[in-house]
This record gives sequence, structure tokens and C-alpha cells, in this order.
Amino acid sequence: MKRNGQLISEERKYLVLNVQQAKHIVKDWLSEIQLANVIKLGLPEVDDRYHCWRVPLCGKNGSKMGEVVIDAYSTEIIESKTTKPEILTARLLKQDETKIIETRQNKKKYILSNLRNTVGLGDSAQLLDEMPIESVDLIFTSPPYFNARPEYSEYEEYEEYLFKMRQIIRRCHRVLTEGRFFVMNISPVLLRRASRNESSRRIAVPFDMHRIFIEEGYDFIDDIIWLKPEGAGWATGRGRRFAADRNPLQYKAVPVTEYVLVYRKHSDLLIDWFIRNHPDRNTVEASKISDGYEKTNIWKINPSTSSKHPAAFPIALAEKVLRYYSFKGDVVLDPFAGSGTVGVAASELERRFVLFDNNPEYIDIIRKEIISWKNVNLNTVMWINCESVKPVCKQKALFEVTK
Repeated sequence: MKRNGQLISEERKYLVLNVQQAKHIVKDWLSEIQLANVIKLGLPEVDDRYHCWRVPLCGKNGSKMGEVVIDAYSTEIIESKTTKPEILTARLLKQDETKIIETRQNKKKYILSNLRNTVGLGDSAQLLDEMPIESVDLIFTSPPYFNARPEYSEYEEYEEYLFKMRQIIRRCHRVLTEGRFFVMNISPVLLRRASRNESSRRIAVPFDMHRIFIEEGYDFIDDIIWLKPEGAGWATGRGRRFAADRNPLQYKAVPVTEYVLVYRKHSDLLIDWFIRNHPDRNTVEASKISDGYEKTNIWKINPSTSSKHPAAFPIALAEKVLRYYSFKGDVVLDPFAGSGTVGVAASELERRFVLFDNNPEYIDIIRKEIISWKNVNLNTVMWINCESVKPVCKQKALFEVTK
């Protein structure tokens, strides 16, 4: 398809520009899985909404048997969206696909991650590229708000912001263990009006983020509502005009909620599989949730007021997420770590942490405060692009206090 005399793929600056290139990539893939002689290719189509090429896979009679999805920017085949080779084989041989899935579940082994506690300074996309595949058991993060505060946001255009979030979510998919959870704290943002002649604008960021998660191979699990005290929302300025004048059409609800969106990396493995096959039964027992857990998707938690980060979520929120979606000893990743709230909660709850942030000031906060975190052996923490923290000598500290 051409637009203004230019192919959409050229306009978007894709690496995969045309049908021939898409077919060539898929033919190479079919040769690798030894199905090139029994599967035909349908007509590839570029999907510029999701920045990919979709190539139908057909049997000898022309009936569609599956699909290959190619990342238009990188030329890589997106495995999570592509029909698995074993499923293609089953369909060619007219076998029961459910048996293929059951066989896979029986053969798959539960492998514990060997990652150490880690703190990394730099762009999360680059740091994630250097991590081992499927080495993380849970991801919990709150990404930067788009233009919520000038000193906090680095994105000028909303599309640029969403593109960056997609890059992180996509790379997190690679490092997250199959069937495990990605939880994101996110909320709409208010763009204040530049003058009295303009209207403010509220952007529904969670709904755009949801679309990205689904497109990148995650299944939607839950929308949890983090409910703050009623007075918390007045800081946004919303509702003040109506409170004063009470005119119709001026009404705007004061926001006192944020979303905690829960996704699961797509898998045919049931949740029970992870509980039954965990290699340490004592850990499974010790990780059980005690009474007093949240029974609904409305969580009433006071916002953080003492953090040195301008948009930190409370540690109580992190603790709930970690308890509900991980075992003790699991690795928890926060690609937008800020001042390290997820790390504090992880160490408190006997989980390991991987914390990335591109702001050296926040990494310095983590470096100063990690000494007081529980269950952390500073000698084993891995530091990336930042100076390590050495354990404090207890005898020396005692001497300095008594001196």
C-alpha cells in the first residue's frame, strides 16, 4: 500500500519493506523447522498498527493452518504471536492438538533463576537486552508519567512515549519466565492547559498500555483499582472550578484511583503447574498468603508521602503485589526502579530484586539506602554502570557512635 507515493513500510522506516522480503524470512524459518516442503505461504500483509508483517501459512489444499508474525523493525519472528512448529505438525498430520500441549506440560521442567540481586544504571531497554532469557519470575513497575511533571518526564510526544513503553514491555517478555506475571501501576494523566483560552486534556494511558501488552504476547488477568483517600486527588486541581460555581458541564471528577493492571506472559501452562512443579516444597508452603488478604479488586492504600521520588508508589502496594504473584526466593524486576521501592519490598519479603533506572540521582538513593534493606548480602549484589556499595563494618560503626 502506498501513501503519498511512498510505501507505508518506507514511511515507517521498517527493515522489512515488501512482500518478497517477508516471504524470504518465513521460508528460511520453515526450512529450519523442516516444514518448507509441506507448507505454502499466503499473501503477506503489513500491519502498521502493530509494526509487523503477517504471513499466512497454508496446507497443500490452500486452507490456512497458522501464521508467522515478523517484527517489521528488527526482521525477527515474534514467537509469541507465531503458530508453534509442533502445532503446525499436528495440524498437518490431523493429530489432536491437546495431546501436544499435554506432552509439553509433562516434559517442561521448572528451572529456578540464578540471578543475583542487581542494580543497574542506564536505559532499561539496553540493560534488558543483556539479561538471560526467562530469568525473571515477576515484573512490577510504575513507568514514568507522560508529561505529568516537567522534571520527571523525558518525552515530548505521546506516540514517542508509547513507543518507548512498547520497547520495554517487549524486552520484558523475553526475560520473563513463561506463564509468570507482569504487573503495572498506571493511571491517566492530565495535561494542564497552556492558557485560559485552552482546555486541559486527560490522556487514558492505561487503555493504550493495555493494547501494547496484548499485542506483545501477554494475557490480561486483572484490573485492580488502587483507591486513595478522598483528599489525595485535589492536588491535581480537577473539580475546584465546579466546587466553586456548581454550573452544569463544568463537572469533573476528582481522581483518587490508579490502575494496577495484571498480565500474564502467554502460556498453555496452567497456574497449578507452577505450584505442583516448584522444586522446593518448603518454599511453596512458606509463600502461602495469610488471612487479611485483599478479596476484591479495590485496594485502599494511602499514597507515599516520604519518598524522595516525585511519583513513588507506597511500599504497601509493592508488598501486596509481590506476595500475591511470586514465591519466596523469586526474582522481581522493576525496569523503572526510581528510588527502589520494589527492592525494599523484595528484600523484606525474601525475594531477589533487579532494579534498573536511567537517573543517576535515584540510583544514588538506592546505593545509600540499600545498606538498611533486610536480607541483602551486599557482597553478592551485582552493580551495573554504577559504583558498588561495600558492607559497613559493625565494629567501626559502633566505635563512631560511642565516640
